[in-house]
Amino acid sequence: MALALFDLDNTLIAGDSDHGWGEFLCKKGYVDASEYNERNNYYLNQYDEGKLDPIEYLEFALKPLADNSMETLTRWHHEFMLETVTPMMLPMAMDLLDAHRNRGDWVVVITSTNRFVIEPIVQALGGADDILATEPEIIDGRYTGKIVGEPCFREGKVRRMNEWLIDRPFTLSDAYFYSDSINDLPLLLEVSNPVAVDPCDRLKAEAKAHNWPILSLR
Repeated sequence: MALALFDLDNTLIAGDSDHGWGEFLCKKGYVDASEYNERNNYYLNQYDEGKLDPIEYLEFALKPLADNSMETLTRWHHEFMLETVTPMMLPMAMDLLDAHRNRGDWVVVITSTNRFVIEPIVQALGGADDILATEPEIIDGRYTGKIVGEPCFREGKVRRMNEWLIDRPFTLSDAYFYSDSINDLPLLLEVSNPVAVDPCDRLKAEAKAHNWPILSLR
């Protein structure tokens, strides 16, 4: 049994769920669209350029969770899945996940996006044996707008992965990791089977330099 690690956004789905969630909130009028949309796009550009400050971004992105009840957020997320996420689903991604499951591999989705946004998406993809994501804090049944631990992002993704491995019978020496983003280069360099999936230009250049496979799921 090998580890099969998957980034989510722009890898297993054809879009960024975190940014899409922000667009959904704006479209529905659940946030002040004029201000929120501008900042949402700013942080996406920062991410694409490999310059994102994750703490600054999370203070922005988690505020709507802290401002609303779990019941309201659950209702909104159901709408979000139907209207925004369903068009992002990729049949070839489902096939790739199934291929690893059928081989008996341990499937892990590891993403910088927070668990509230991504957990229903992973379920819609057929589930995973484990999920490593940025963890929003919950106290007394409400999100606080803060996180537990460190963001699952760049080198933080490597540290979260290594912490997860401590009490489990896996290593990265025979692991696969599928990602689209230059931000995942630190973890791609740690596994024996890195795969660039519909990569950004910077990751495509790294993949070619390292002779890594380049795959399209679209």
